[in-house]
Amino acid sequence: MKKKWGYIFRLRLEELIALVFLVPSLLITLKANWFFIEIGKDIPRKFYGGITRIAVTVVVMTAFFYFVKKKPLWKYLYWLRDVMPFIFCVAIYTNLHDTIHFVNPHDIHDKLIAIDQALFGVQPVIWAQQFYHPWLTKYFSISYMNYFYIVVSVVVLLLIQKRDVEMRKVLLGTILCFYFGYFLYVAFPAAPPRITLEDQFIRDFGGGWLAAAQGGIVSISPSSSRAAFPSLHCAVTLISLMYAFVMTRKLFYVLLIPGISLVLATVYLRHHYVIDIIAGFALAIFTYYVAPYISAWWAKLAEKYRT
Repeated sequence: MKKKWGYIFRLRLEELIALVFLVPSLLITLKANWFFIEIGKDIPRKFYGGITRIAVTVVVMTAFFYFVKKKPLWKYLYWLRDVMPFIFCVAIYTNLHDTIHFVNPHDIHDKLIAIDQALFGVQPVIWAQQFYHPWLTKYFSISYMNYFYIVVSVVVLLLIQKRDVEMRKVLLGTILCFYFGYFLYVAFPAAPPRITLEDQFIRDFGGGWLAAAQGGIVSISPSSSRAAFPSLHCAVTLISLMYAFVMTRKLFYVLLIPGISLVLATVYLRHHYVIDIIAGFALAIFTYYVAPYISAWWAKLAEKYRT
């Protein structure tokens, strides 16, 4: 028995979590596809495309674990073991994002709307309409899409500087932040304000093709969009800034304005309620301080079962 557990504890924590989350992600995707088959409707591309994404993820995971075991060109490619679990994490999120409502149909967005109203006396996303301007929309559209480089910038810099221990610490914390967020998405499904408050928006953004491109990235049907609470855009941005502040202060100052702009963009562009942002910040702070303890706990178990 100890030998069997030893195989599991040869994996890093983030590798095991990816394997664990892959199974429900596959089952949920199959359930979503079967739903449309049962009602006799064409399966939307996002759902049958999920099958392809899962299949590709399985193939890449298999190749990854073979790589970890055999270690070809390890001297040059060792860093792939650190980076690939993050890619698996994003792949799993892509499927989960569209299928939450097939797992838990009990939406809480009405409660989130009520909380924002109680906190501010208005709906912030509605109040923000007075500031709409094509140039501001372009700026916030760019800011929102900056998420993709903010998330990886600290890791890439540490990789270039060959600070491998710190790089893995950042990766593990970021990955855990994502997975904690996934759990909360399923536990508290909520549609974003661009959907729930659609009839209350009286102004268009403007902003031209750039705003349209940003909107296209996040545009998904009302029946499937339930990944508002908490805001992982804000959570992962904050935890990235926290790691940058500690490990690479110059990069922190580079990322600070884009990070603040991204947070403002989530409200301006109608993607999140303010309570989503507050919850995202709480998640980031919680993960930042808890991740080292989780890592140490796993290392201790791994040492126990390997010997």
